[in-house]
Amino acid sequence: MADAALWSALADPHRRAIVALLLERPRPVGEIVEASGLSQPSTSKHLRVLREAGLVRVRQDAQRRVYALDPAPIAALDAWLAPYRKLWGESLDALGRRLDAAPDATADPPHPEAPKD
Repeated sequence: MADAALWSALADPHRRAIVALLLERPRPVGEIVEASGLSQPSTSKHLRVLREAGLVRVRQDAQRRVYALDPAPIAALDAWLAPYRKLWGESLDALGRRLDAAPDATADPPHPEAPKD
């Protein structure tokens, strides 16, 4: 099962937005602050939570800290979700078959005065 710290880290919408930014490419803190619209202290707190959950790695580049995603926890989360994804897929397939078998609800109903065959 996926670690509770991972779920907790991803529960916050600001942290999910930061993860989405880092999905594109590694970024220095200043760029994350600018893109997120959060203050620097708030962004640093969110990055600390993501780092402690193992979702991001940080490296020093001269005076800058550059953050990057660590794919391992995401892979573990994906593996944990796999059986549920299969369940959802089967349910959606069943819904699709049922909708395909149902009369077309988008078709115009026959006009009441139209001659019947």
